[in-house]
Amino acid sequence: IYFGNAGPNLISSLHLIGSCFDKVYREGDIVSPPAKFVQTTLVPAGGATVVDMKMQVPGNFALVDHSINRIDKGAVGFVK
Repeated sequence: IYFGNAGPNLISSLHLIGSCFDKVYREGDIVSPPAKFVQTTLVPAGGATVVDMKMQVPGNFALVDHSINRIDKGAVGFVK
């Protein structure tokens, strides 16, 4: 998943509820080695990240901003 944070001035704490990211390419840097097995990754305003994950069990998983109050504003997505 390529995740961009349009900002304009708040960071986003990307979190997958019920699993973790197998690989995280911070700042969208797909050249450097990725971080592995990350639960939450910070995405700066105007920045991006690339995450890779493989679910161990089938189901619906929520991608949220760990500032949970932003869910009411639409900062949530689902992976099936």
